[in-house]
Amino acid sequence: MSMSTTSTGPLEAQQNDFFGHPRGLSTLFFTELWERFSYYGMRALLVLFMTAEAIGNNPGLGLSVGEATAIYGLYTFFVYMLSLPGGWIADNIWGQRKAVFIGGIIIAMGHFSMAVPTTTFFFIGLALIVIGTGLLKPNVSSMVGDLYPEGGAKRDAGFSIFYMGINFGAILGPLLCGLLGEGYNWHYGFTLAGFGMVLGLISYQIGGKYLGTAGDLKVDVDPDTLAKRSKIFYTVVSIIGALIVLLGFLVSSGAIELALESLAGNLGLVAVVITVAFFGYIIFFGGHTGEEKKRLGVIFWLFILAAIFWSGFEQAGSSLNIFTAELVNRSAGPSVFLGGIGALMLTALLAIPLGYYTYKTWTREDIWSVAKIAVVFTSVGLLGLVYWMLSQVGKGWEIPASTLQLINPSFIVIFAPIFGFMWTWLASKNANPSIPMKFALGLLGLSAGFFVLAWGSANASSTNLVSPAWLIVMYFLHTVGELCLSPVGLSSMTKLSPKSRVSQMMGIWFVAAALGNLIAGLVAGQLENLAPASLFQAVALFVGGGGVIAILAAPSVKKLMGDID
Repeated sequence: MSMSTTSTGPLEAQQNDFFGHPRGLSTLFFTELWERFSYYGMRALLVLFMTAEAIGNNPGLGLSVGEATAIYGLYTFFVYMLSLPGGWIADNIWGQRKAVFIGGIIIAMGHFSMAVPTTTFFFIGLALIVIGTGLLKPNVSSMVGDLYPEGGAKRDAGFSIFYMGINFGAILGPLLCGLLGEGYNWHYGFTLAGFGMVLGLISYQIGGKYLGTAGDLKVDVDPDTLAKRSKIFYTVVSIIGALIVLLGFLVSSGAIELALESLAGNLGLVAVVITVAFFGYIIFFGGHTGEEKKRLGVIFWLFILAAIFWSGFEQAGSSLNIFTAELVNRSAGPSVFLGGIGALMLTALLAIPLGYYTYKTWTREDIWSVAKIAVVFTSVGLLGLVYWMLSQVGKGWEIPASTLQLINPSFIVIFAPIFGFMWTWLASKNANPSIPMKFALGLLGLSAGFFVLAWGSANASSTNLVSPAWLIVMYFLHTVGELCLSPVGLSSMTKLSPKSRVSQMMGIWFVAAALGNLIAGLVAGQLENLAPASLFQAVALFVGGGGVIAILAAPSVKKLMGDID
């Protein structure tokens, strides 16, 4: 028996006038854009807020670098780990559509909790964001796939548009939340992140009629069985929630001493042991064929490489953020030209191509009116923002450190289409690198970025600030690495997995990201004892060593994959 929680108008859902794609894609595009706006906007502020002095015009928590980065690592670890139960809840109890909506509400509550200037509400907010993201993140992506039951190239193109929304959100979040939070008051930035999620929820509800049956609950059980399953779930969640509240009370009252760095380290060790045991069990006792065992071994190898990659890449929100705030010259201007008519002239020059593109979009009859309006508002907002920023430079402006977190997603938007074309062109020449080789190239790109910054920061001090050019080059190389590794990650999991374990292997990808984020937080804490150049060099050597080993192992790993490309 198949159960569906909602029904929607099929004619509206079947309209393919969102740039040639179903209207439902626009609903998920803007939902994810605003959710990523809130996530990356808050993430850009998180470590800076925790390490800021507890007194002053814009007080923070006054934590040490080690404590702050351990909290950051634990937070990002659980964001990814809770994607596993979040996916299970959607598949078995609520359906993706309900899970995304409830997750969004919890995320917004978390951001607004962080807007309250007390330590207790700060940690409550972090916990709520972790829970909400675990419900929303995996399921909104699944719904994109449901919009294309026929699969094929159009589905891939739909995901490309969807991921562009992720990166637009990742650009806007650090930009606007950073300007407000770091420039005026940290809690204003957290509040803005919350309003971003509210906008995502509004667009999700308004556009829900365009989703058709995407995200509906589909289970082959009768209503009584589903009710019993739900009752057990709510009971277990209530018990876990009560235990967490009790633990929080005991820690806050001093009855239990909890060393965050030790907790994070032990948690990482437990995650590694469980993962190794899991792979050992399914490879040797899972009842798989010889060919399947080889491919499971490949997945385990890719899991290790991915964890190494994210342990370096996710320094962006921790050690790199602190380094940018303390040792990078972020002063821009003043400029007589920009302070006068220059800002208006340059904005007008940008308005010419932007206006042309907007006009051409507006006059097309095959594009949905809502999409046209979105393009107009985006163009006007972009021009207004550019003019404001140029004017600020004209007066003399210190760019917030958190705002520079937008460099990487900006490079992603620019270079993702180029890399997509390059892989296609190389495939046509029978020269497309194998999956393990792309992972190796990703690690080497990341390593090169850290070597560049280690070089640039060798003599950095409070009186000898580093040029932001070093940071930009580093983020460019990190982007190259990300574009080699990240897009093929989930795809490789589905290609290599036995059919009975596809969902489990998708979960393993999230575990790799979780473990990498946790290690990133622990490594960043070494800034208390190491000079930035030494830390970045150590990360570069570690990641680069993994990349060299991956290159040497790639031919053998490729053989284990069989006929999988």
